[in-house]
Amino acid sequence: MILGKAVSSSLSKRLLIYRSQCLSQWTTARSASTAAALKPSQEVEADVQAEVLGPSHQLTEKDMSRLRFQRNIGVSAHIDSGKTTLTERILYYTGRIRDIHEVRGRDSVGAKMDSMDLEREKGITIQSAATFCDWEATDAEKGTKQKYAINIIDTPGHVDFTIEVERALRVLDGAVLVLCAVAGVQSQTTTVDRQMRRYNVPRISFINKMDRPGANPWRIVSQIRSKLRMPAAAVQVPIGVEDGFKGVVDLVHWRSIYNEGIKGSNVVVSEEIPESILQLAKEKRTELIEQLAEVDEEIGDLLINDEVPSNTQIHQAIRRSTIGLKFSPVFMGSAIKNTGVQPLLDGVCNYLPNPSEAEVLAHDTNQPSTAPQVALAPAADAPLVGLAFKLEEGRFGQLTYMRVYQGTLKKANTIYNARTGKKVKVPRLVRMHSNEMEDIDSIGPGEICAMFGVECSSGDTFTDGSTSYSMTSMFVPEPVISLAIKANGIETPNFSRALNRFQKEDPTFRVHMDKESKETIISGMGELHLEIYVERMRREYNVDCTTGKPRVAFRETITQRSEFNYTHKKQTGGAGQFAKVVGYIEPMERDAETGKDVEFENVVMGASIPTNFIPAVERGFYEALEKGTLSGNTITGCRFVLKEGAFHAVDSSELAFRLATIGAFREAYKAARPVILEPIMTVEVIAPVEFQSSVIGSLNTRRGTIVDSEVRDDEFTAVAEVALNDMFGYSNQLRGSTQGKGEFSMEYKHHMPVLPNLQKELEDAYRKTLPTAKK
Repeated sequence: MILGKAVSSSLSKRLLIYRSQCLSQWTTARSASTAAALKPSQEVEADVQAEVLGPSHQLTEKDMSRLRFQRNIGVSAHIDSGKTTLTERILYYTGRIRDIHEVRGRDSVGAKMDSMDLEREKGITIQSAATFCDWEATDAEKGTKQKYAINIIDTPGHVDFTIEVERALRVLDGAVLVLCAVAGVQSQTTTVDRQMRRYNVPRISFINKMDRPGANPWRIVSQIRSKLRMPAAAVQVPIGVEDGFKGVVDLVHWRSIYNEGIKGSNVVVSEEIPESILQLAKEKRTELIEQLAEVDEEIGDLLINDEVPSNTQIHQAIRRSTIGLKFSPVFMGSAIKNTGVQPLLDGVCNYLPNPSEAEVLAHDTNQPSTAPQVALAPAADAPLVGLAFKLEEGRFGQLTYMRVYQGTLKKANTIYNARTGKKVKVPRLVRMHSNEMEDIDSIGPGEICAMFGVECSSGDTFTDGSTSYSMTSMFVPEPVISLAIKANGIETPNFSRALNRFQKEDPTFRVHMDKESKETIISGMGELHLEIYVERMRREYNVDCTTGKPRVAFRETITQRSEFNYTHKKQTGGAGQFAKVVGYIEPMERDAETGKDVEFENVVMGASIPTNFIPAVERGFYEALEKGTLSGNTITGCRFVLKEGAFHAVDSSELAFRLATIGAFREAYKAARPVILEPIMTVEVIAPVEFQSSVIGSLNTRRGTIVDSEVRDDEFTAVAEVALNDMFGYSNQLRGSTQGKGEFSMEYKHHMPVLPNLQKELEDAYRKTLPTAKK
């Protein structure tokens, strides 16, 4: 055998220690709770047993035979890692498209999944696109082929469009994490990894661009383990490097795989391993088995007993560990050179779960919120449960993308929105192939489809009315940047129509009217995000707009506890106003599970304030949070505790208690040492090595803190934390200082207090905007 007894006694001891300590592993339960997703498996298993009710419908043999050969996957990665290029090859090899077109192709056609004109012009993905295909996977042991049905969602890489990745991963059973063979794990890779963990999505990793100079897959595998903290090992070894890359060695089944013929469509499998990489392949297969032994009990037992696992045992262990979120197999290839894509498709079929293997939970709305969640079964005869995860305005009205988790959705059926209780008929049901549609009469559980003419919001649950199940929606990040926008010339109805549509489609895009300046303010995840929407308004609605200077989403918060004892009295001749509130405000940390950092707490004993006035006090508190007194920005990180108060039998009212609360909060706020917070961004800059000093210098001049830097052959990466307020105009400066060769990406990290001099400037600027009476 290849390995012989390659495992030393020290490894056996290490494994025994590992086994005895029972290291924490991730659970496969697809729980809606982020906190549950971060508990060790033993705790979670106990929680799940206590908090989850088993599925009420069992899967039939017919269900299992259909689901066994079905996969729902997403393709996610950092910017320019080759996601869309890879998806284009997958569609070509599966026969969904007749020819390959590049993202920035000279034929002006563009990649299939980038259907918007803006996407093809800029060479980036803006909206996630869904498609489906069939792939005949090869069983390496038996040599037989089996057809699999694969639903694919291609997602954007820019952090500005992170909601597209968020809602795609919310409804998928597995994912392909694409990494560049040169750049490796980058800032958005870390974000995507966090999103995959949030929704417990198993992933296989694909190191793309193996043909590039400086490609080093072993450094990338090491980064997956260290930076993403995910046990991983290569299941392939490249044959040839850079320009000479022509195939891979399959370490699991010990064979060579080459791509030949037109566009790499002929897959040639050889039992012979090239002599030049035979030793490396043996070492990497040993490493694969060692990594599996640390996450899989069966392989660990074999190695402790000095036995060599068979190919089938390795294959099964990879599948178990991947679905269990404990391991990520790493594939290699070059999508642009049409190499290594077919083995990746086999890997998707072999190692990622089918819809019946991912536990999906829903809440019964007839039960209290503390009631156990209900596990859904992808049975065709069960009551319908589906999640609307994406909305799009199409030529024929609103297009609603939906993942069916349980039951069967049929055309002309009546379905019920679990949030609003409204019933609606499904006039048209389609399967999407990027921007093309294929009409269907029905769709089964575990599938992704789209409906026309169904009014709803993103994240709504639909049922057939026989159950009251509701699924948790996706996580929506808060906007970090705002712009004032106005139409050039006379404002037409298309202006508000466009803003309303974009706001409905994209939960991270917000629109509001500034009460003082009467300007329309749009908010989003970054400059590119807002720039794209302004351009879409011009193209799709013929509305030419002018935007103001970008505004940063500053926040205000308190730094210490402050008591209040406030009485609101007003006599106007008739019944007056009287209300008294006593309590305190204090700083509050963000709740990791709910994401909330403001809270109203009522601890009133006795009847000093009638219970019917308590909601008015709560409304007053949340109204006071809308505008801080320092800079007019939203107040966060604050808990309001109401201890006691007083009322008058005639003069007290809801209005009086609301005004008393606002007055009390503002009085206590001044004494709580308030500060202004600004958004801090994680900025990643990649540039040639000769410009390293000028890039780091430019980040330092913008008050950046360098947190990581890495030098590779001829380029370097610098990761810094910089205030968003200091990042405006950085792209032009970076191009100028690196001769146009540098690029950067940034994503929101958290809010931090501003420097005292900036706080004074912001306070003075805000004071000038106030009426004279309020200053």
